[in-house]
Order: sequence, then structure tokens, then C-alpha cells
Amino acid sequence: MATLLHLETATTNCSVSISKNDEILVLKENNAANYSHSEQLHIFIKEALEEASLSFSDLDAVAVSKGPGSYTGLRIGVSAAKGICFSVDIPLISIPTLQSMANQVDVKPGELVIPVLDARRMEVYSCVFDNNDQEIRETRAEIIDEDSFSEFVTAQKVYVVGSGAEKIKGVLQHPNFIFDTTVIPSSKDMVKMAFKKFEAEQFEDVAYFEPYYLKDFVLQQKKKKTT
Repeated sequence: MATLLHLETATTNCSVSISKNDEILVLKENNAANYSHSEQLHIFIKEALEEASLSFSDLDAVAVSKGPGSYTGLRIGVSAAKGICFSVDIPLISIPTLQSMANQVDVKPGELVIPVLDARRMEVYSCVFDNNDQEIRETRAEIIDEDSFSEFVTAQKVYVVGSGAEKIKGVLQHPNFIFDTTVIPSSKDMVKMAFKKFEAEQFEDVAYFEPYYLKDFVLQQKKKKTT
């Protein structure tokens, strides 16, 4: 019996869950308009453990969403996960954020799913999966235009899901594209993937693991006023 703690902080959804094997026990999350991870993540972890009548010493591993996504959000989640793993000497499991989003879609043979996270302007983080949850195109940060994903429109249906779907649905005109903006990364969708990795002992090096930022963080500075 494996007891796993799952942390998802790649987007505005601050999400914590606990599972036994591949069954979820507790879910605490808040998808606020603004990022609330620094205020809520550790509160959610404490509340989830209390609801499940568990302590940190009862955990067998911590799973964390590895990105891509918000630079600050990912750092907060990974830092918390590593701190717990160090303190109670348990393994760390990383889950690709876009893959956990793709798993929320019922994709049939001949269909594809493209999870997209909003980046800046017309840029998104995206990846392409088939109905067997196999990655058929690697994760990219890309500017969307009318030719984006054109090589995949021969599929019967192409589900474009996530926060990036809203701003690109007016650009991608092929009728095979189906857009769903309601799909968000959530720790509950990490559970089955994390348990498979736990059984296979696919663990990260806690000391050296870093989130998958995909792009370098750029600090926006205010322009100085001229006199």
C-alpha cells in the first residue's frame, strides 16, 4: 500500500491531494484568478493530511507537477515537495504538467489531444498525445498562427485543451479542432501516473531536481519616467 502526496502549482490552480495506491483520498484546491500558492499550498498540505488522518511520516513519496508553467508557481511546488522528501527521507516523483492535462480527455483511436498552457501574447506551451497517452510531438513554447498544428489535422478529432485554448481558437480554423478551456492541471489527475512511477521506482534525485521551465524567467522592470 503506497500513500502518496501530490502537489500541482504550475498554473493558478493551487492543488493538493493524497492517494492510496491509485485511488484519491483527499483533494484540496483553489483555482483563483491570481496565484495564491505561497499563501495556500502549505495550508492545503496540512489540511489534507489531517482529513486523511495521516502525518508526513506516513507518506511513501511526494509527486510534484514538473512543468512547464508558471516559473514562480513551479518553484514553490518543487521547493515544498523537496523539503518534505528531505525531512522524512522519501522519494520524489515528477509528473509532466501537460501530460496530466491530456489524461483528462477521453481520446479515442484516430484522435489526438493537444494540451496548451497560456504563455505570453500568442505564445503557448504545448505537446501532442495520441489515444494511448503516447507523446507524438515534444513539448514546445511556440507562437500560434494559422498553420500551427496543421500536420495533425488529418486526425479524426484534435482536442485542444487548457488555458491557451481560448486565445488560439479564433486562429485555428480547421473543423477537426475541438477547443476546451475548462481543462486545468490538478493534483487529482496526477494520481494514477504517480502510482505507476512509484511501482516502477522512477524517482528523481531530490538534491538536483529542478522544474521544467522550458523558458528562462524574465523579470519585467518598470520603465523610468523621463523628466
